[in-house]
Amino acid sequence: MANGQGKSRKTVITGVGTVTGFGVGLGKLWDGLCSGQSCVRPIKRFDASGFPSRLAGEVEDFSAKDFVPKHYRKPVKVMARDIELAVAAAKEAVEDAGLATLGTLPEDSPEPTTYPRDRMGCHIGAGLIAAEADELTAALVKAAPGGTFDLKAWGTGGMENLTPLWMLKYLPNMVACHVTIIHGAAGPSNTITCAEASGLLSIGESMRVIERGDADLCFSGGAESKVNLMGLLRMDFAGRLAPTGQAVSGAEVVRPFDPQSTGGALGEGAGIVIIEAEETARRRNAPLYAEISGVGAAHSPRRTDENAADEGFQYAVLNAMDDAGCTPADIDAVFVQGSGVRAMDMGEAHALRAVFGRELERIPIATLGPAVGNCMAGIGGVQAAVAAKAVREQRLPARLNTGTPLAGLNAGAAPSQPATLRRVLVASSSLGGQNAAMVLSRIA
Repeated sequence: MANGQGKSRKTVITGVGTVTGFGVGLGKLWDGLCSGQSCVRPIKRFDASGFPSRLAGEVEDFSAKDFVPKHYRKPVKVMARDIELAVAAAKEAVEDAGLATLGTLPEDSPEPTTYPRDRMGCHIGAGLIAAEADELTAALVKAAPGGTFDLKAWGTGGMENLTPLWMLKYLPNMVACHVTIIHGAAGPSNTITCAEASGLLSIGESMRVIERGDADLCFSGGAESKVNLMGLLRMDFAGRLAPTGQAVSGAEVVRPFDPQSTGGALGEGAGIVIIEAEETARRRNAPLYAEISGVGAAHSPRRTDENAADEGFQYAVLNAMDDAGCTPADIDAVFVQGSGVRAMDMGEAHALRAVFGRELERIPIATLGPAVGNCMAGIGGVQAAVAAKAVREQRLPARLNTGTPLAGLNAGAAPSQPATLRRVLVASSSLGGQNAAMVLSRIA
């Protein structure tokens, strides 16, 4: 649907829930960001001393048991960390939106839910959920007689040492599955697994579902944890992590859009937003954060030149603005990850230059990487949550950056400050080449 004209139903964000290293709830995340803090600290969950990167945005003292109905506490045993993060964020979002769902009402309550079950959808981005090392150890030892892994031994004896419900714990679609069961969302549901672009792509899916009238409300966003041995190992092999040395904060090592940056830092987190049709949201006097005016997506070809624009990112941004019916002059701020991964940041920077031209010098670029780390599939939902809060509060969070961003980019260190935010762009590229973008507009 081009130029934002003739959209049969407008979509708005009415509730936001986040879980990051700052804690559970958008309030804690927002306060941390505005005060210029970083939750990227030395890893405590396991011994990371043998890795060059030893910092992460880790969620401490957390269990989904504190965020599910009493009758649903047993299923928490088969929730991977990613699922637990999403379930908690979804609960926060539901409460923030003032909704009554199966997850908020007493069991067998005669009270109706805010929306019929078949009018609530769910689209949550997920990643390749990493199995916990202690759950694999017994099986791997059995499959490695003499210290050498043997596929035959794995098939005949090793797998028998896995918990019977192991697969149900680590399937990516189980993230959305548990959220829909808890809250009784029986409408259109989907899982998108496109690394850092997953959350924004999921929000785009929810927007389209509501626009065409197949639902009135959707849970949307993303969740993932890379703060585990397998996640750290994979990202280290992929060359995406900065050596941390003696640093104790992500603010010291993650330098967004700096050509000399040495990499990023891991994080874990979830960002779930409640998206509703504006007409039904206003009918129930729901709180309104921002309108989702447009979304866009594109895929990047393999790039060999760091100084070239990431074409997929560029076209995703152009598509989102076209869908919103706006121009570069209409954008008041840009919210990106700011991963510190040089190839990723440079591609995004040159793409933004191609889209905005000289307009880019006046546009503040909000970066989350130094503050929360790379939450992979969870980062898009967190970006959307922060951007929606910024639009409603008419304030930009503080920006951490100890590096020197490319000339012409308003991405250096800056304190939190009031800002006129009529339309903001939220965008993300990804490890696999997928890109997503979204335009949020202020609601009068």
